[in-house]
Amino acid sequence: MEKSWPEFLAVESSLVKTFPQPHISSSQRIRREDEKMGTISAASGTTVLSSSLRRQNIRRLNLYARRHESLSVASSSQPQVLPRQSWLYVPETRLKREIPRLDFVARAADSTSSSSPSMVSGDKTLIPDDEFTLAKISFGVIGLSLGVSLLSYGFGAYFNILPGSEWSAIMLTYGFPLAIIGMALKYAELKPVPCLSYSDAVKLRESCATPILTQVRNDVTRYRYGDEQHLEEALKRIFQYGLGGGIPRRSAPILTMIREEVLTDGRYCLVLVFEAKALNLSDFEKRQAKFTSFFGPDIAAEVGKGESENLYEVRLISNVTTNSVSSSTP
Repeated sequence: MEKSWPEFLAVESSLVKTFPQPHISSSQRIRREDEKMGTISAASGTTVLSSSLRRQNIRRLNLYARRHESLSVASSSQPQVLPRQSWLYVPETRLKREIPRLDFVARAADSTSSSSPSMVSGDKTLIPDDEFTLAKISFGVIGLSLGVSLLSYGFGAYFNILPGSEWSAIMLTYGFPLAIIGMALKYAELKPVPCLSYSDAVKLRESCATPILTQVRNDVTRYRYGDEQHLEEALKRIFQYGLGGGIPRRSAPILTMIREEVLTDGRYCLVLVFEAKALNLSDFEKRQAKFTSFFGPDIAAEVGKGESENLYEVRLISNVTTNSVSSSTP
């Protein structure tokens, strides 16, 4: 007599409970369950999942479990991770622009700190030469600017581009010679040299500076026209250009700046700073007496080396003191 399907399951479960099963691995259990499912499908005629798909799913679950265990072990064995630091990204082009700027600021700060003692030493304070005079204005720039402006507006008015066509002839008539004169003056222009004046020397200038020293200071601190260099006549007589015992004209010293100061004995001094690449200090020392005689009377000249290699200083010391001035006045 054939048993029905429920009776068959009941008999099998009772047999399993009665007889203890030996130890079976997971792979063998999966294989047996697959065989049972195949038997059940054949008996009942229903469709179930294939054994290969079940094996793949179980393998994936096992791999996931193993990976999870390895991650948990690794996380417990690793030391504590420090918080991530944030960094500022600066483009390379901007960095190239900022480095020279920082370098420039650093050099400016160093020059300010280093130049402050030279600007103020003791009671000496450097006074800028900001006095306005017509001699400090370039007539070449003024004439050239006016001439070019009149010429430009005159041509524009002549071709009816600008208003005032009736004045175009006058503008062209005066604009052309003004432009020519301005260019000529600009070509023959000799710029003034810088003058450094200390406060104590400025106080003694009116009383202790000789008329020749005052004239020298005024001549070299204004625009000159037609001269190749400042103090050209004086240097020509002192160094004797092209004569026996003199120097070639191309080796002539060039005046670069002047300085007003007071010596330790209280005398007023005008320092002439020359640049001479082809001369030595001995060339100036041999002509020290000529400097004294040319810029005299009441002048004592001293020659010395400048701050750089090709600079030489000629100190014109005034022998006029405040006591002599007060005694000479009635």
